[in-house]
Amino acid sequence: MKGEVLVQVERLTRSYGDIRAVDEISFTLRKGQVLGFLGLNGAGKSTTMRMLAGVLAPDAGRITINGADLLDQPSQAKQAIGYLPDQPPLYRELTVDEQLHYSARLHGLDRTACRQALLRAKEHCGLVDVGRRLIGNLSKGYRQRVGLAQALLHDPPVLVLDEPTVGLDPMQLREMRELIRTLGRDRGVILSTHLLPEVQATCTHAQIMRAGRLVFSGDLADLERRRCSTHLRIGLNAPPPVASLAQLPGIIRVEELGHGRFRLHHAPGAAPHQAVLERACADGWDLWEITPEHAGLEQIFVDLTLGEAPV
Repeated sequence: MKGEVLVQVERLTRSYGDIRAVDEISFTLRKGQVLGFLGLNGAGKSTTMRMLAGVLAPDAGRITINGADLLDQPSQAKQAIGYLPDQPPLYRELTVDEQLHYSARLHGLDRTACRQALLRAKEHCGLVDVGRRLIGNLSKGYRQRVGLAQALLHDPPVLVLDEPTVGLDPMQLREMRELIRTLGRDRGVILSTHLLPEVQATCTHAQIMRAGRLVFSGDLADLERRRCSTHLRIGLNAPPPVASLAQLPGIIRVEELGHGRFRLHHAPGAAPHQAVLERACADGWDLWEITPEHAGLEQIFVDLTLGEAPV
């Protein structure tokens, strides 16, 4: 059923010595969602992915996959996960068919189910014509496809993809994004990346990590709503001293742009337009431009990951 909960994470925590890589994060993944895990390198994304995939034990917290607790019912929970690490675990000396057949048997599929799974996964991932080629002779893009096909063999409802598009050329990148979007229509997909355009092009929802904590969680429309104006650009033919502009209500900082133009930094939600218009008229500043500037998504991401924006 569309929208059913596939992954429930509660207060997940993991430390390495004195460093807390993941600090009590909680979130939910539903069927039909493609969830992008964003953050700078070292933010805790890969550690979270490894715990979700069951290859790394958490220090505290709970992970439920398709109704099964990952710690109490590991076999049942892991059967519901397809995991693609940042380096796909492939044998370069095997052909694509041999690699996938080997992986299917590891999942416990019998010969008939194995043949069906190979055909289905190869069709999904565009590998039908390369089944007899050695993996060592494939391009980076095709090796990523084989890794993804390997994760799909047992038809899991949840896919966990760690940096699935790293190192791909533009055409391979486009094809992989389309493939992930297609797979996410009847599954839940979690992918980690440090690239905002990757999330914009592929995902329905986003989560941003900073120093092991979630600093944003929501759909992309929620992220768009953060694009409120926090800057006001003005142009004056007879500008006053910068100190006079800084004293306007709600103004945090004044940036000189040259040729009578200034950028007024103000608090989110503040509306200094009226004060600027009134003072410009009263004091003869000869106002010729007043333009609100909206933060771009890239700037929002930078502010969140560097701790310069409210959570």
